[in-house]
Amino acid sequence: MPAVHHKLLLEEALQDSPQTRSLLSVFEEDAGMLTTYTNQLLQSLQRVFGAQVLNETQTDNFALGKGDEEVITTLQSFAKTVGELNSLHSELANQMADSMVFPLIQFREKDLTEISTLKEIFGIATDEHEAAMVKYSRLPKKRENEKLKSDMVKEVAYTRRKQHQASLQYYCALNALQYRKRVAMLEPMLGYTQAQISFFKKGIELVSKKMDCFLASVSTMTQNIQAQLDAEAETMRMAQRELLSVEDTVYMPDKDTEPVNRTLIQKAGYLNIRNKTGLVTTAWDRLYFFTQGGNLMCQPRGAVAGGMVLDLDNSSVMAVECEDRRYCFQITSPSGKTSMILQAESKREYEEWICTVNNISRQIYLTDNPEAVAIRLNQTAIQAVTPITSFEKRPEGSPNPDRSAKPGGVLAGGSQTGAAPEPEDLIAPGTPIQFDIMLPASEFLDQNRAGGRRTNPFGETDDDCSTESDDSLLQQVFAVRFLGSMAVRCGNNQEVIYEAMRQVLAARAIHNIFKTTESHLMVTSSSLSLIDPQTQVTRISFQLREVCQFAAHQENGRLMGFVVEGRDWSDGDEEGEPSFSAFVFESNTEGEKICYTISLAKDITEAKKDPEALAQLMKNMPLTNDGKFLLLEPEEGDTTNGAGQEDLESEA
Repeated sequence: MPAVHHKLLLEEALQDSPQTRSLLSVFEEDAGMLTTYTNQLLQSLQRVFGAQVLNETQTDNFALGKGDEEVITTLQSFAKTVGELNSLHSELANQMADSMVFPLIQFREKDLTEISTLKEIFGIATDEHEAAMVKYSRLPKKRENEKLKSDMVKEVAYTRRKQHQASLQYYCALNALQYRKRVAMLEPMLGYTQAQISFFKKGIELVSKKMDCFLASVSTMTQNIQAQLDAEAETMRMAQRELLSVEDTVYMPDKDTEPVNRTLIQKAGYLNIRNKTGLVTTAWDRLYFFTQGGNLMCQPRGAVAGGMVLDLDNSSVMAVECEDRRYCFQITSPSGKTSMILQAESKREYEEWICTVNNISRQIYLTDNPEAVAIRLNQTAIQAVTPITSFEKRPEGSPNPDRSAKPGGVLAGGSQTGAAPEPEDLIAPGTPIQFDIMLPASEFLDQNRAGGRRTNPFGETDDDCSTESDDSLLQQVFAVRFLGSMAVRCGNNQEVIYEAMRQVLAARAIHNIFKTTESHLMVTSSSLSLIDPQTQVTRISFQLREVCQFAAHQENGRLMGFVVEGRDWSDGDEEGEPSFSAFVFESNTEGEKICYTISLAKDITEAKKDPEALAQLMKNMPLTNDGKFLLLEPEEGDTTNGAGQEDLESEA
């Protein structure tokens, strides 16, 4: 007798994934078909029209019919034998009622009714668990009530345990039904045939040695199936006892004891998704999400397969605050037109989902060994990046950004080779990264005490402003977000800016630093200044002559950065050795426009040295009414020399 190829795994009852629900629906469909088949067969046997009545009953192809081929073949053999004995059945009604009808009635009233009852209990337990999860997901984050949270956690744990117990009993009953249905299909036929042999001596010539062997094999088959059922039932009881002996923390949300795995390239589980139900109203639905290749998939309950929700290639993911809910994050497509807000059940799930989406967005899954690549990238990034959140002195023993003995480690312009520099030649491994510009309190007071003035980002000045501000030929403001800064080894190569961008973005992703502060970057003909848009206080300023390199990202046009040259007098040198720092920003406009403005400012600075060159430059460029260079002409469109590109200035 072949073994059972299909059964519900008790170990998957707690997770309650759509795949398990889909397999469960197949078992339920099989049980429904078995109920229909049993009722039809019972009606036919009760009428006792003869052997041909049995021939009218069709053997349906059950949803889990694989493994039952031998039983179906045996039933077909029985039909042939019954046809030969048809003339002898008219006087056997009473005896057939005991040997055929009663076992089938007992099977229907006992086994099939039990399946129906357990299905209702399982459905009620599932609904109670879903209701408890909805209440738990609505727990506020800002005003957290420990008693309310404790009560909700206990309620979720209680309903989850109740659902787990109901599902285990339901799964065991469905698994056992796969054995019992075989016995229930064979017993009436076996009893019927044995009654015919014992009652009609006239049919002794039909009961040949071949028939005896056939009936013996059927009896042996039934006994083997019953033995398999007993063994499987004992195995399921032991598995059920072991699965129910776990700690209560298994049923409690946000009680994960395992560390966060940041190298995942595949993830699956239930998430709450935020959907708009009106202009200002929203609803949260709990759905099963999983990743497949570079796609985020969603599979509702009852669905056979999942559907694609979002393409994760080159997408962005970040933590968000949403409706006072915990563990929310947002996934945005590369174009920025499509985004979705999801909520995880626990902090561990929340961090793993963010890391998984970030790994997939880098297209690691397309490599030959994606798991190894993800682990290597994570280890390399952690070793190479040491984040700090404010200006701090480099700790003792940290790598010096000036690796060479020559000033600044800068290579001469004519000595550069065609080969691309290594990352270690551009930035020292382990260089700290600063993710925010914190204005010291003393400097803030200096800029706001009596007699001081705030920098106006729009170039408007008061009557008592200095003449130096009035003489500025260029003032342009861009809305930017500071991403990070770090010390670099050289300032004459744009590759150092690209490498700084890569390390800053990698550090933010690894350490889950997603929040940024918007500032105003003012570009004048003499300096670059980062201004607080709320207080108009200058956070940091650089002379234009100190900016030795600037560039926009080659693929992400909203990223730009520049390198500033300074002096390091820590070695006691009177002149000080050159030191370089890279600053990385994200802008609301294209980074190329900011770079173009900085380039124009440098041209103006050089032209100031020669009055004729300055006059020629002012002649070629459009000017405002007060004699400043005009970069924006939104009304007229583009101007000559590429100076009138649209949206050069941000909405700020």
